Amino acid sequence: MEEKHFETNAIRAQFERSENNEHSVPLYLTSSFVFDEAEDMRAAFNDESDAFIYSRYINPNNNEFINKVCLMEGAEAGFATASGMAAIFTTFMSQLSSGDHVISCSSVFGATHAIFNKYFPKWNISYSYFHTNDVDAIESLIRPTTKFIYLETPTNPAIELIDLALVNAIAKKHNLLLIVDNCFATPYLQQPIKYGADLVIHSATKYMDGQGRVLGGIVAGRADLVKDIYLFGRLTGPSLSPFNSWVLSKSLETLALRMERHCENALFVAQKLEGHSALENVSYPFLDSHPQVDIARKQMKAGGGIITITLKGGQAAASKFLDGLKMIKISPNLGDARSIATHPASSTHCKLTPEERATVGISDGLVRISIGLEHREDILNDLLQALDA
Repeated sequence: MEEKHFETNAIRAQFERSENNEHSVPLYLTSSFVFDEAEDMRAAFNDESDAFIYSRYINPNNNEFINKVCLMEGAEAGFATASGMAAIFTTFMSQLSSGDHVISCSSVFGATHAIFNKYFPKWNISYSYFHTNDVDAIESLIRPTTKFIYLETPTNPAIELIDLALVNAIAKKHNLLLIVDNCFATPYLQQPIKYGADLVIHSATKYMDGQGRVLGGIVAGRADLVKDIYLFGRLTGPSLSPFNSWVLSKSLETLALRMERHCENALFVAQKLEGHSALENVSYPFLDSHPQVDIARKQMKAGGGIITITLKGGQAAASKFLDGLKMIKISPNLGDARSIATHPASSTHCKLTPEERATVGISDGLVRISIGLEHREDILNDLLQALDA
């Protein structure tokens, strides 16, 4: 079969047409599927056929969404879930046992940190953090019980970068799995499997949807690992609904176009904000001033749609800035067509202690801005008027 480009796969990878010969894949709003004969049902339940059984297991709309993401990521198989955190939790629980140990970058999404900190101890699972600037420390953290290395790059919300090839070399040397949250970059900008990752996770709620409409998650990677994830998900039920799968699959058709504009707008805004008298720092992966810009340019096609700014004056200044925004709204979401601002220290990462936040670069003055698809001058002007108020 002729190999197609990313954009073509995003549009042309569809579930097979029905006898109605529809142009766009229909919604399969059904809880279960029927069988012509008892033997057909027996074969399906015994994994002797690929027949659909029950939408908690898999559904034609899930199937199309998963196949598209696998093509985009270069993955062998995938499993779709009801949210990004469901994808993370299902992946962890399918791969870990009591007594296992995990190594993770310290800068992770707040809910992921909560799983490590609050729930892993209940199941006798331990974890160790390494700082994004100290990848060499990973080897010193490895134990006989270490199962995998987990990381985000770029990280949420500090926009730090981790060299995927370097971490993969460590993982393979010690026979560890490498699991990467690729949500900020999307498969259009970065494909961790090309750098050796075994599994890649996305909150499809973000850029894959792109318009703040539905929740969804997906994990893709090695078929043998995904089989375990699928079986765990099939039993525990974090399924992605057929409707959300349909929405996400259609949204992927425009992912490349949207990410190009997100990246163009974000770089423009970040460059214009650098040096503003109200700011201590502006962070964006493709800014020349970013300390890990070389890593970003090596493994990413462009810098993504997220910037952070750190206001002088801490939380009071950050709150005043957020309240002064007129077009841009305050929301914990990101990856939307509409620009969004968030104060991580008081919202998405509020469960971290002040010391933990400081360790991962989340100061009280830091604001995460998801740069949308509006005209870049309008985005910039709204940010400037709020900064100058």
